[in-house]
Amino acid sequence: MKKFWNWLRNSEGERTLRLEGPIDEDSVWGDEITPKAFRAELEEDTGDITVWICSPGGNVFAAAEIYTMLREYPGTVTVKIDSIAASAASVVAMAGDRVLMSPTGMLMIHDPSTIAMGNSEDMRKAIDVLNEVKESIINAYMAKTKLSHARIANLMSNETWMNAKKAVELGFADGILFEDADSDDDPDEEEDTDEDDDEKPLRMEAQLYSTRRMGQAILNRLGVSDQVQQKPADTTLEKPDGGVPPQPTIGMDGTTEDGSVPYLILQKQLECLR
Repeated sequence: MKKFWNWLRNSEGERTLRLEGPIDEDSVWGDEITPKAFRAELEEDTGDITVWICSPGGNVFAAAEIYTMLREYPGTVTVKIDSIAASAASVVAMAGDRVLMSPTGMLMIHDPSTIAMGNSEDMRKAIDVLNEVKESIINAYMAKTKLSHARIANLMSNETWMNAKKAVELGFADGILFEDADSDDDPDEEEDTDEDDDEKPLRMEAQLYSTRRMGQAILNRLGVSDQVQQKPADTTLEKPDGGVPPQPTIGMDGTTEDGSVPYLILQKQLECLR
């Protein structure tokens, strides 16, 4: 039987597993020969392993066995997706303690499918099996992403393709290959974090200032001047009829001295005009 995996060792003796091609490509629905052979090679040594995946998927039951083997493996399992981890291969990818994707890699999830024949009862049973298989796959995705059952079920039904950034955003991957190295070499990274902290009050001040200006614009539109905006609160303006009503002053929080909000003042006036 042609294997879809290959074990390699680097110069330090660390083991690397490459899953390439369709998973369990020579079997149909649950042939245990390939997973058994895979287990024998996985358990013949110890230590941390790196699993590279470039596979369109394949047999869902074989993928489930490999997923469980990798989750049970005593060493740390790092999964790296260099091209594609689709269908059943995406389930295997979820077994990694850390999942990293190439910037050009893709991950795809969808509803399971099968071929069935027989009478109507056989078709109903096939549907029941597919529904249960989908539930088992959702379990693996939920364990990794922490997304809700309904969200994942919907993503599968819509056959969702994810690039590296989207996979990280949704929790199917933990990071993007090569980005960590780039960020480590960036001398401005720490400074950017500090700048973000300093800018928070500035952004709030700008927002309050905008609110104040908007409120003042409303009062001006209602015929109230802003000539004494910077004068004491009890400063007054003379009206043509001799009256001297107090001049509303807009604070930085966008309200007048008595706590009124100019927007509500305008709203009430508009209601009176209806």
